[in-house]
Amino acid sequence: QLHISDLIKRIKDDGVTEIILATNASVEGESTALYIQKQLKQSKLEDVKITRLARGLPIGVDLEYADQITLSHALNGRREL
Repeated sequence: QLHISDLIKRIKDDGVTEIILATNASVEGESTALYIQKQLKQSKLEDVKITRLARGLPIGVDLEYADQITLSHALNGRREL
């Protein structure tokens, strides 16, 4: 259902320089993003940058309701003030 070969062809034909993976923040979304990333790297697209959307804690959320994965992504994406 992902049509990876079509995606790779389009990347090459259109001169894409960055791919932003925007999947759901769920186990399925994470698995899909990792699979796509692996397929793209195996296709030897050296000049193509592969990134993910930032994830973390939304403003106004009580920390006691945040799950471990969300907290982990929030910590990894932190910035100095």
